[in-house]
Amino acid sequence: MTDHLQTLKYIKSDVLSTWVSSKEQTGLNEYFRPLEQCLKMHFGIVNMAFLGFEGNCLIPVEEMATLTIETKLNAVSWLMIEASFYQQKMVKIPYILKEKEAYSKMTDMVLFQIEGKNPIGVLLVEATDAWTDFMTSNYGEESIETLTKVLQLMRENYEVKVNEDQFRKLYNMTDLFHSTMDIDLILENVLKNIKDNFPEFNVELILSNDQDRLTTIDIKLFDYLSERPATIEAFVSGELTTELASDLNCRVLNAPIKGRQAIYGILQVSAPTTYLYSTTEKDFLRMLAQTSGNALENAKLYHQSHRLVSDLQLINETSHRLNMRIGINEMLLFLQKQLMKSFQPMEVCFAFKHNDTFEVTDASTALFNTEKGQIFIKHVEQHFKSTNDPLFIADFSRITPTHIEYRSIMAIPILMEEKINGFSIVLHKEPYFFSFDSFKLMQSLIHHSSLAIANSILRHQLQEMVDLDHLTKLYARSYLDKYVEKSLINDQSGMFLLIDIDNFKRVNDTYGHQIGDKILMQIAVQLKKMIGARGICARWGGEEMSVYVPNIDEKEAIELAEEIVAVIPNTTDPRVTISAGLITWDELYRPAFQSVFLHADTALYEAKNSGKNRFCIHDRPYQIN
Repeated sequence: MTDHLQTLKYIKSDVLSTWVSSKEQTGLNEYFRPLEQCLKMHFGIVNMAFLGFEGNCLIPVEEMATLTIETKLNAVSWLMIEASFYQQKMVKIPYILKEKEAYSKMTDMVLFQIEGKNPIGVLLVEATDAWTDFMTSNYGEESIETLTKVLQLMRENYEVKVNEDQFRKLYNMTDLFHSTMDIDLILENVLKNIKDNFPEFNVELILSNDQDRLTTIDIKLFDYLSERPATIEAFVSGELTTELASDLNCRVLNAPIKGRQAIYGILQVSAPTTYLYSTTEKDFLRMLAQTSGNALENAKLYHQSHRLVSDLQLINETSHRLNMRIGINEMLLFLQKQLMKSFQPMEVCFAFKHNDTFEVTDASTALFNTEKGQIFIKHVEQHFKSTNDPLFIADFSRITPTHIEYRSIMAIPILMEEKINGFSIVLHKEPYFFSFDSFKLMQSLIHHSSLAIANSILRHQLQEMVDLDHLTKLYARSYLDKYVEKSLINDQSGMFLLIDIDNFKRVNDTYGHQIGDKILMQIAVQLKKMIGARGICARWGGEEMSVYVPNIDEKEAIELAEEIVAVIPNTTDPRVTISAGLITWDELYRPAFQSVFLHADTALYEAKNSGKNRFCIHDRPYQIN
């Protein structure tokens, strides 16, 4: 009896020594070694094993540091032997353990468990006489209780140290995250932290497509069409998922990067197929992903607030500029510059409806005047035939079988009185280049610009109504007057030809006024064709028209007048002739503004009186036979 008491004291002394040195130990395996030495010294036990409790399984402590599928498969189910310890903590080895070769010589097993808590583990020994004698004494049960308490404290101490280390890293990350709004820095530290803790694992950040394109580190964009089901499940549910990816030869863990408002992506960790993530590792990765999600959300909101201010400034600047009284071409060129600056597209297009078709404007980039550009024009036209909703395509190659160079596209309608009058397109070669925030901004920008564009178009149409004759579409008399007056001041020379249709009253009386109007339009078309951009053609009044060409010498003016008089009879149906009065001027002879019309009218009167179908220049008649 005295020897057993002394042995118990020795055991307690050894346990105390083990507890004092426990701060240097790194796992349950380290706790078992002092116990192994103690049992060998006091009881002569040489064959023993300790099975630690992990996830309702009993696993050899030397294998607990790196759990694998093989470890799990070879583990002993706790439920299979739990009933053996119904009334006592030390029992004989059951058959389920005896049949395992490693434990075939074992005779006794001891349970270490604090009441109400999960087991710490089970000790298997090949009993000696000293062991049996001691354990069947009054001190055997006391020694088990003592060892159980110490092992429980050691395990709790170890878990505290592990958690402390992890939480310290999380705290340092959180402290860093709260001191920065740099998305790059946040994501870099997430990756660094995981690689420090799991150096042998492969880590990948999969961010949702609406993230701002501010990161320079290597990330992957989340794509519902190509992601693995377990990854999609984690992104949608916000819960951590694991998957044995046989095709990738790895075991994948997906931790959702989520904030308070949304899920921003997935933190994906890949381990060997035989590896099993422990509960502690899953909790750490879950907290790390959530911490980074909150930090990413704060940074995103910070950048969003700055972007909103910038967006409002952009819209205000654009609206202010477009509402100035500038031409439609100048307006569109300015809008193109704003789109280029704000969205960094590779191509920009503005197209407006004309006679039920959309025509590309000069403010568009060169691509849209090619066959490649027409692919996008036609697709957008087809879209706007059935809806006024804007178009946003992240990857155009997914909806067409042909090879497409530009894959990101945004198209916004330009509305006038709730009807599509045109549209704007931006393109980029990279898929998912434009974020959804960019799409919303472009909608707002084009919407605000549409009113200014519509007003400019209406002003242009109104000015055309004032400047152009509604029948012939030649310039009106008032526009001609301003043009000639300005030319007399600024140009070096010029010619004015006043034209009158011969016997036009007879045409109206014979064929009717409708045919008379038709002849007027035929002559107008021919005059514009002959003059082009050299000068202007105007309707003087009634059956009289005029041509004014600046910076032309007298010889060339006479030749042009001859050609006009000669061509008109051949381009009218029914055939008519014209008479005309010509006046030319240069630096040596610059008549007064009113004199130009007076001299031309006098010359026209002379042409009429001298036989018609001719023109006269001042007092010198020229007849066309």
